[in-house]
Amino acid sequence: MSSITLSAGAVPGPRKDPEVALRLGRRRKTTDFVIRALCVLATLVGLIFLASILATLFYRGFEAMNLRVFTHTMAPPGSEGGLLNAIVGSLIQATLGTAIGTPIGMLVGTYLAEYARGSKLGNVVRFVSDILLSAPSILVGLFVYQIMVLPFGGFSGWAGVAALAIIVIPVVVRTTEDMLTLIPNTLREAVIGLGSPKWKMIVFVCWKSAMSGIITGILLAVARVAGETAPLLFTSLGNNAWSTDLTRPMSSLPLAIYSFAGSPFEDWIALAWAGALIITLSVLLLNILARTVLRSRT
Repeated sequence: MSSITLSAGAVPGPRKDPEVALRLGRRRKTTDFVIRALCVLATLVGLIFLASILATLFYRGFEAMNLRVFTHTMAPPGSEGGLLNAIVGSLIQATLGTAIGTPIGMLVGTYLAEYARGSKLGNVVRFVSDILLSAPSILVGLFVYQIMVLPFGGFSGWAGVAALAIIVIPVVVRTTEDMLTLIPNTLREAVIGLGSPKWKMIVFVCWKSAMSGIITGILLAVARVAGETAPLLFTSLGNNAWSTDLTRPMSSLPLAIYSFAGSPFEDWIALAWAGALIITLSVLLLNILARTVLRSRT
């Protein structure tokens, strides 16, 4: 049998060509530089557009902001009206919609993550939830219009609450399932091994471990429903007068912005900018408050 003797430091395999290696190295560096430059350029373009939008919103919004916005209801042009009824209507509908949709979404997400992994029913529920998550919100408004507005003979705040709750549900379902899936199975096995029933393991261990992510999902849902206009056009319709009766048409900030922004009256356009700024600052402050509370608890 013939033997092959390798000299010290020799490496078996094809011989390395220094020129080819240099050429490949230059091509890799050029490709890396181009990709990095494109990524930086895309980031700068996005930041420029975002900064221009926020700058315009803050400039026009603060210019129109005054105490009358928070103390007067909507009024005809030139009557020095405000947005009090729209602010209260948005708070009522968004709060109730989130309060209804959040527990349903958490329970469905928990079912998908803890009980229905790999099952046909779980796959169907997940598929329907994903479709609902990506569906245009106007379809939700039309659906609620058919099942709540037409049968009961009129627009109402409850119909708007139902539409917003339907929008909240798939967002919370997705984030709850994703956060629970990230929890290692060894933690579940340890809790079950100590004799704890599964429901206690889910409530006191899994939910507690995933709570920060779940709350982030809830905040995303709140941010989405806070600016929804299309579903409210078919459900709560809007109301220029003061009303907290959920059985009647109810005003909201998105509807007020939609109505005022396209008007030819300068005072209504100014109120539309003020309403947009109120929604933006409200969502921002809510996110900051929630993250501060979670950080202090951690």
